[in-house]
Amino acid sequence: MPHEIIAPGTVWLVGAGPGDPDLLTRKAERLIAAADIVFYDALVGPGVLDLIPDSVERVGVGKRSGRHSKDQGTIDDLIVAAALAGKRVVRLKGGDPSVFGRSAEEIAACGVHGIPVHVCPGITAASAAAASGALSLTLRGLARSLTLVTAHARAGEPLDLDWAALARPDATLAVYMGRAAAGEVTRELIRAGLAPETPVMIAVNVSLPDERLIRGRLDALSFLVRAVGANDPTLLLIGAAMGAAEMRGVAEPATEGAFASAG
Repeated sequence: MPHEIIAPGTVWLVGAGPGDPDLLTRKAERLIAAADIVFYDALVGPGVLDLIPDSVERVGVGKRSGRHSKDQGTIDDLIVAAALAGKRVVRLKGGDPSVFGRSAEEIAACGVHGIPVHVCPGITAASAAAASGALSLTLRGLARSLTLVTAHARAGEPLDLDWAALARPDATLAVYMGRAAAGEVTRELIRAGLAPETPVMIAVNVSLPDERLIRGRLDALSFLVRAVGANDPTLLLIGAAMGAAEMRGVAEPATEGAFASAG
């Protein structure tokens, strides 16, 4: 693949999608093939990494919850140094670079040095999970809005979220990196007024061969996540629209937890 798509000394922040290489955009695949060096996150799927040519330098920069191999400042410095050396740089991020991907920080770091930066969007986990579950994130009459939040917080600190705003019954809430915080999410949403029987779907390893979709109720969420491994990327989808397929009687992909209740 020709290098012309990336000029020397230029950085591209590329969305790797949820893991399945077939869900990459065509542009993302072209950029990966044209790079001199690729800095990639721990959440980038192995099938996506297999698309990197052998001639391209690979640098793993970690960034999985609880196991950061490099801090953000170090990652910024590595990207800047590679671009200033005249390399064609791809920063490969799981999902979409602009959804909890710290793209603004890396863009700012490059901007200080006058390095051109471009962004190639990717499919975010919430979209892929809804597709796998034959569900719609927004749905007329049930979900008029979609809110994306991250459950990542410093160890021992509570989540600093506006729970009253998140507990709207006519919305869908997507909680990224939500496994460890499932108990707090449940307590705070119910305390803020969201019904305990609100449908939820836990999406694990979205789009990968070992993907799991676990369905249930909000008041059973803490119990349901016990089936999820500590290192498995986990997304929580909460809201009435998550129960729409069952109400329609639509045949769905194989899942676990047939609307379990805490009772």
